[in-house]
Amino acid sequence: MILFAIPILSQLEAIMRHVLDWFHSLGLSWAWSIVATTVCVRMLLVPLTIRQIHSMQNLQRFAPQMKEIQKKYKSDKQKQNEELMKFYRENNINPAASCLPMLLQLPVFIALYYTLKHFDFRGSTNLSFLHFIPSIKDGTTAHWGGYVLLAVYVLSQMASTQFMAATADKLQRRLFMIMPLIFVTFIARFPAGLVLYWVTTNLWTVGQGVITRRLIPKTPAPAVERRSSRTPPKDDGGSAGNGAEPGQPPQEPKPRASAPRQVRRKKKRTSRR
Repeated sequence: MILFAIPILSQLEAIMRHVLDWFHSLGLSWAWSIVATTVCVRMLLVPLTIRQIHSMQNLQRFAPQMKEIQKKYKSDKQKQNEELMKFYRENNINPAASCLPMLLQLPVFIALYYTLKHFDFRGSTNLSFLHFIPSIKDGTTAHWGGYVLLAVYVLSQMASTQFMAATADKLQRRLFMIMPLIFVTFIARFPAGLVLYWVTTNLWTVGQGVITRRLIPKTPAPAVERRSSRTPPKDDGGSAGNGAEPGQPPQEPKPRASAPRQVRRKKKRTSRR
């Protein structure tokens, strides 16, 4: 298995080298070549990202119905999963669509890691980024500029999480917000160019989320009818309470007979006394 993975990694690294070299030949620095590569990857994933957004919106729309199914089959997990899968098919919901763009970015991330680790960038000394990171090939914490990049990573990751975890509950959202603070301890050991790639993809996710929220309308979910024990059942034809049989028009209420005038006069006399 390991011997099979080594040729794949070498091929991914070779492809990443050619892509970075091509952008560098256009006049971009190596750092901006990484940014351009990230933008191209995200542009290629736009169709899958749109499906991901639609899937997340469907999950958010039908969340009350799915909770009702989970409550109904709480004691039978197998039946609960069967009913949920049936509900997904009937409403064209694909929960796995939200993970696909992230999985497709993983080979790019690995290829860039090995490229920064092995590639000599053809002896170029212009490896800085915005004049505050001396070298994108060195470790992120090797210079004070790397700490600024890590802070931007944490903020951008939290902001992108707000859009990606829209259907999660409060506990899951808090967990997703804490995860960047935990991951930053591992990412700090990576080359600065790799963190630059992740910051760029996070900023793309934030901008994409802002645009899609304005352009893609939210369709309301069908209302869930909740009846209490005091709610009377509905009869066919709306004839309940009118004394009419099903299929016949409701009868008009009979006017209340007025009391005789003599009874009225007696009531007036007793009230005067």
